Amino acid sequence: MADKVKTAFLLAGGCAGCEMSVVDLSEALVDALEHLEIVFWAPTVADVKYKDLEDMPDKSIDLAFVDGMIRNSENLHTVKVLRQKSKVLVAFGACATLGGIAAMGDLHTKEELFSQAYKTSFSTDNPDGVYPTPEYLLDGKYNLTIPTFLDNCSTIDQVVDVEYYVGGCPPHPSFVGKLVGAILSGNLPPAGSWLTGGKAVCDVCKRNPAITGQERLPVGEIKRTIDGQPDQEKCLLQQGYMCFGPVTQGDCGGSCLNVNIPCRGCGGPIPGIKDFGARCVSMLAASMANDEAAAQFIEKYNNMAKLVYRYSHTASKLNHRIAEKKENAA
Repeated sequence: MADKVKTAFLLAGGCAGCEMSVVDLSEALVDALEHLEIVFWAPTVADVKYKDLEDMPDKSIDLAFVDGMIRNSENLHTVKVLRQKSKVLVAFGACATLGGIAAMGDLHTKEELFSQAYKTSFSTDNPDGVYPTPEYLLDGKYNLTIPTFLDNCSTIDQVVDVEYYVGGCPPHPSFVGKLVGAILSGNLPPAGSWLTGGKAVCDVCKRNPAITGQERLPVGEIKRTIDGQPDQEKCLLQQGYMCFGPVTQGDCGGSCLNVNIPCRGCGGPIPGIKDFGARCVSMLAASMANDEAAAQFIEKYNNMAKLVYRYSHTASKLNHRIAEKKENAA
């Protein structure tokens, strides 16, 4: 048998949910470990230091997974080091590939974010309004440091080269199992590809009208998820609930729709889409029956960026334009 694949996992600015999807493989993970040698898994599984990773020989790791976006200086440093040590790097999950939900913080100023986190939230007890600082001298002799909060989030491929992308928040365990099998067999597409089954959420959704030979009808009334209980047998989009299933990778098996929740795009764009949010707007607009429906849509979803870029703001053209304006203003 060939040597085991030396594998690493790194959590950047995320919640570790993507790593839980690996653990949720359960017995299948035990079988996979016969072919994998976990050489690094931080900070969630192993207590390691920067030096442990830095001391590894360059390109000694065959396969590395990074979940989470780049949010602080520690994320930036460790991802760059891991790239140097790895032959193949996979951006794993919505945060790593697109920016994720936390990246919507870039639609606010740093002061607004810090104020909400450390001053104005209802559970915060901070009468002096103290903010965390990257460096603090304690008792005149102990220099304490924490990572520096960066001005903007970045996806992994905005700071290092990435060979493959996997969507999902988190990736569905069943798909992760197929992914591990494909990696071990060497059955992979060209570098730069998304590792996906290639089907949209609508293609795997049991509510799809096409499955029963029904005609897809235009949307006449716009609803939010708080507006009543959707019919569990009918297409959510046709009921007026904004669903991104037509343009989102369906490697999740339609998990959200199976529990009566519209798709919000965590799986990432289906192949060929360059800007997920822009395609969502185009798809939804094309689904409207008339101008009245479009007006309802604008009224009920008055923060369009946070709707259509819920998971993909960092990777969007909108974010690039905002960054350019900030640079020009500076």
